[in-house]
Amino acid sequence: MCAERSLPADAASATNLADWEVAQAPVPYPQALARMEAHADAIRAGTASDLVWLLEHEPVYTAGTSADPRELIGRPDIPVFEAGRGGRYTYHGPGQRVAYLILDLKPYGSDLRRHVWRLEEMVIRTLAEFDIKAERRQGRIGVWVETQEGEMKIAAIGVRVRRWVAFHGLSLNVDPALADFAGIVPCGIAEFGVTSMAALGRPAPMTAVDAALLRHFKAVFGQDRQAGNVAALSL
Repeated sequence: MCAERSLPADAASATNLADWEVAQAPVPYPQALARMEAHADAIRAGTASDLVWLLEHEPVYTAGTSADPRELIGRPDIPVFEAGRGGRYTYHGPGQRVAYLILDLKPYGSDLRRHVWRLEEMVIRTLAEFDIKAERRQGRIGVWVETQEGEMKIAAIGVRVRRWVAFHGLSLNVDPALADFAGIVPCGIAEFGVTSMAALGRPAPMTAVDAALLRHFKAVFGQDRQAGNVAALSL
């Protein structure tokens, strides 16, 4: 298990929603997948709290349940793993903030589409803090920006839900090696490129990105959890 970085100063106030961890070193993808599966099982058993786990991976391509092998162009130096989440192929690597949210969705109203919306909203609000206007697109999960070269994706969303416990989450391109995305058709969408905060001229230290993600996790998920609990009480 990798050591965890000290939590941001305001992380303690997030513990009423979820534990919050930030990995100090890149986490091997199989290890991360095993931990998510185990933690989700423990939440279902009532022996663990919800968890938001922020980390980076060494370069890796991951295949979702809808992955089309024709969209794996391949790089011999970058391994490929089955992820078990929804979606198609994506890339993870250094300079990309991956946030795995392992959450019981029942207090939020047991609504998968709304959960995806929350993940996107968390990223959109985070990017706004760095003067990046990010948006949703109808029929395309993830977060998008307009650039001089056209529309590009800056964050991917991938989720798996089992008995209303969600895991996997989001990946935000802070300053990854964008050339590594060339080994796949990212998320099965060939007509749009991939960009990053740094490529948009808005570089930021990962600690600042993490602090913004924490603020907007608390705001977006906190509001929906309260609403979900109220709805449950009214049934």
